[in-house]
Amino acid sequence: MANAASMREEAETIAVKALGFVAADPELLPRFLAITGIEVHSIRQAAGEPGFLAGVLQFI
Repeated sequence: MANAASMREEAETIAVKALGFVAADPELLPRFLAITGIEVHSIRQAAGEPGFLAGVLQFI
């Protein structure tokens, strides 16, 4: 059974991939930005925060 640290790492990996998916989609990205209120230039920094990544998964 996977430990908590490896499960968290796997969840973060999935969320980062989901963020890449959203960022690459010309229809989803503007909607994501509008709903979250985040600025494009702030995404990279926010991606390091678990709460933001959880929000990305909720958006998907």
